[in-house]
Amino acid sequence: MSKQNNLSVLLKGILRENPVFVLILGTCPTLATTTSVISALAMGFATMAVLICSNVFISMLRKVIPDEVRIPCYIVVIAGFVTLVQMFMHAFLPELYEMLGVYLALITVNCIILGRAEMFAGKNSVGKSALDGIGMGIGFVLALLSIATIREVLGAGSFAGIPLPILSTHKISIMTQAPGGLLVYGIMIAVVNKLTHGKVIKKKEFSCAGCPSASVCHGGCAEAKEDK
Repeated sequence: MSKQNNLSVLLKGILRENPVFVLILGTCPTLATTTSVISALAMGFATMAVLICSNVFISMLRKVIPDEVRIPCYIVVIAGFVTLVQMFMHAFLPELYEMLGVYLALITVNCIILGRAEMFAGKNSVGKSALDGIGMGIGFVLALLSIATIREVLGAGSFAGIPLPILSTHKISIMTQAPGGLLVYGIMIAVVNKLTHGKVIKKKEFSCAGCPSASVCHGGCAEAKEDK
C-alpha cells in the first residue's frame, strides 16, 4: 500500500465520505445521543472501537466466510464486539453505560458498521480495513461532537456539563428536543454539502454482482437497470 493511498483511505471518512453528513448513516444514535457533549463522545468512541475491531476481524476472515451468509456472519462479529464494549463500560464506566442505555446495544445494527463491513472490510486487506475503520470512526465522532456542541450550548447553556455565562440563563430548550436535533442535523448536512460543492461522492454504477439475492430475483435487477 502506498502512503498516499493509505492517507486517502484514512481521511475520506472525515469529510468526503463522512458517515453522518454525507452517507446519512447512523441517524438514530446521532439524534438520540447528541443532547450533550459527553454522551455524544461516549457513543462516538464506543462505535469507533466496534467499527475498527469488526473491520479488522471481518477482513481477516473475508476469504473464509461464505458469500451466501456473509451478512449474518458480519452481524455476529459486530454483536460480539458490541457485547465486549458493553461489558467494559458497565464495569469501568457505569455512568456512561447508564447514560447511553439501549443505544449502546443498538450499535450492533448501526448501518455505518455493517455498511463498512460489506463495502470495504470484506473486500480489502487488514491494514486498509483498519485505516478505514479509524477514518470513519473519527468522522463519526467529529459529527456527533459538532452537533452535540451546538445543541448543548444553545439548549442547555453548558458545554460538557459546565455552565456557560449568559447562555445558562438564556436557554433555547427546543434544541435539546427532537425538532432541534433535526434542525441542527439538516443545517450541518447543508454546510458540509456547501463546503464540498456537492461533489463528495462520485456516481457509481451498481449491478447484481455480489448480491445474495441475485439468483432468486428472476432478473428483477436487470429489468430495473434496463428501465433506467
